[in-house]
Amino acid sequence: MSSVLFDAPGPRTRRRIRLVNLAGALVLLAVLTWVVWGLARQGQFEPAKWTPFVGSSMWNHYLLVGLANTVRAAAIAIVTSLAFGIVFGLGRLAHLAPIRWVCTVIVEFFRAIPVLIMMIFFLSLFSAFDAVPSGDAPLVAVVVALTLYNGSVIAELVRSGVHNLPAGQREAAMAIGLTAGRSRRIIELPQALIAMMPSLVSQLVVILKDTALGSIITYPELLRSAERAATNWSNFIPAMIVTAAVFIVINYSLTRVAALVNRRLDRRTATSPEAGAEVERVRAADPA
Repeated sequence: MSSVLFDAPGPRTRRRIRLVNLAGALVLLAVLTWVVWGLARQGQFEPAKWTPFVGSSMWNHYLLVGLANTVRAAAIAIVTSLAFGIVFGLGRLAHLAPIRWVCTVIVEFFRAIPVLIMMIFFLSLFSAFDAVPSGDAPLVAVVVALTLYNGSVIAELVRSGVHNLPAGQREAAMAIGLTAGRSRRIIELPQALIAMMPSLVSQLVVILKDTALGSIITYPELLRSAERAATNWSNFIPAMIVTAAVFIVINYSLTRVAALVNRRLDRRTATSPEAGAEVERVRAADPA
């Protein structure tokens, strides 16, 4: 069996692929065994270092507090990044050249700046001008930096998603009397969001992980709380392992939820009910 791009592998090639996969798995297992053995030699698996995770003190006073702050910053940043991305993504598709230029400059500028630099800059800015209460400044700096960077990436996803739609849909919308703005809003944008769902989910996971950078500017998120707990109980490696496991569970859960949403969206028709109602209103207003 073959496709346009390549021939399906034969029996010999499949055997080679299985052997390479097996060799890779053995190498990975060997590396993990070496790491575990090294940690065990240094006493990182002693019960005394892991006992604090069984009790409630570490979780109630450190890890759960940090997790709540991580989820809080990530949730706000996800909402604001989506709003920023949609607005500026559509702005880059505007018919007026000045709007396109302004949106393009803003998006490209914030995409080029590392998130950590923006966090440090905004924290210093808020502190210098006393624009935000000192207790809230780290949170606001984290959210603003994540919004500007990830919103710019989402804006580019929106722009490319709309551009990749078949031009016939746009032309059909214009033919039945819809304006370019209505076509973008009720026909093209919903389909573009569905098409870019995998990339969008990946960016949302990036937002959640990048909240850990807030520890550099003293925001008490999960990583910083785990570092404080590790200092108290002298179990830095176990604390980092548990923190990594928590991040993995959250990111995996977010990915699964997004996959469920994507499957439900795929079952919908290409034209939303709102678009259909708009078409009917246009036809009723202009029967010809």
